[in-house]
Amino acid sequence: MQGFVKQRVTVIGTGYVGLVTGTCLSHIGHTVVCVDIDEAKVARMQRGKVPIYEPGLDEMFQAELQSGRLTITTDLAAAVTNTNIIFLALPTPQGADGAADLSAVLSVADTLGQLLTGPAVVVTKSTVPVGTGDKIREKLAAHTSVEFDVVSNPEFLREGHAVADCLHPDRIVVGASKPESFERMRQLYAPYLQSTEQMVETDVRSSELTKYAANSFLAMKVSFINEIANLCEKVGADVESVRRGIGPDERIGRQFLQAGIGYGGSCFPKDVEALLYTATENAYDFKLLKSIVTVNQTQKSRLFEKALEYFNGELTGKKIAMWGLAFKPDTDDVRESPAFHTIPKLLEAGASVIAYDPHAIANTKKYFGEKPGLDYATDPMEACRGADALFIVTEWQEFRDTDLGALKQTLAAPVIFDGRNIFEPADMESRGFHYESIGRPHADLP
Repeated sequence: MQGFVKQRVTVIGTGYVGLVTGTCLSHIGHTVVCVDIDEAKVARMQRGKVPIYEPGLDEMFQAELQSGRLTITTDLAAAVTNTNIIFLALPTPQGADGAADLSAVLSVADTLGQLLTGPAVVVTKSTVPVGTGDKIREKLAAHTSVEFDVVSNPEFLREGHAVADCLHPDRIVVGASKPESFERMRQLYAPYLQSTEQMVETDVRSSELTKYAANSFLAMKVSFINEIANLCEKVGADVESVRRGIGPDERIGRQFLQAGIGYGGSCFPKDVEALLYTATENAYDFKLLKSIVTVNQTQKSRLFEKALEYFNGELTGKKIAMWGLAFKPDTDDVRESPAFHTIPKLLEAGASVIAYDPHAIANTKKYFGEKPGLDYATDPMEACRGADALFIVTEWQEFRDTDLGALKQTLAAPVIFDGRNIFEPADMESRGFHYESIGRPHADLP
């Protein structure tokens, strides 16, 4: 392929972003070494065990290990020897003040400065606030005199679609200061590019801000449609009809207009907060971002509020089935999941919860531990057996494919609070369910 030059790539960090990035770069022909400090995790990966659930990743990862192009190690010094490009794919979790915690990124940069023996391009794949590239540059320069450049290359991977997003990106954003760094990144990503317009080349600070701007804009769309949904319930309108009416407008677009119970995951919550922190630090009152955060937190309580109203304010002794624990389908990621907001509210109100998720139960158990009143089922119907109501929190396909007749027989009462609008209200009403969703009319059982 024109412009493609095979590279020796080091990816530091084998979390969600690092592992997908490293595996995909190996898949297109580069020699990739992924590095992690967790010895047990590395040992499992060396045996071909992928530590996360992501459709299509497991098979590709095993194939790349077998090909010899992809290796996993804890030896950072060996991994950065004779490498062309070093990716930093390290966690930047949200701190108590909302700021991104850069301790892992800067610590590795400090170590890298002591290990570099030849020219290198150090690329931040982690989501980092504006100015992080300058801090990394200072760390490196404090320990080495070899030629290097710091490049910003934010990821835009959707959990559940990450492999496809990596191999077929709609754009690749690269922020750099040297022409040769742009050329190195073009050579690296050539197999991904269908046209030169797909690579957006800019300065480092603009690139860093681009990731936060993108995620905050999408979070805004989610919060906006949820506000419209809440208004629909007040005025007797249907948010699905509103969505179909505005989505075809190319200025608006159809994506991220599904009403529900708020966004979660590893990106939207922390990225909105981090951008808000940056604004505050620079004396800018970003009112819209503040509203996005408030709306999303409020929206996560909608199912609980609906159930509380239905049961006349008394949930003591009620058994609640919960379908879905991951923040979205096709992932086992439970970070900032609406389920994790709802479960404590139900338990505090005196209800018990039996939950099911096809892939996220293990991570949920790690989070809650042995929590009284919370139990788990091995399939959706088991969760519903004898339950006074069903909460639908994640829109897994297997929930959409449910035998509704069997579901009605399994529940103690045919009551469903659907936070993802996976069924049609009229159909559910005709089947004898009390069915409440988000932003759509419902009718009580006669």
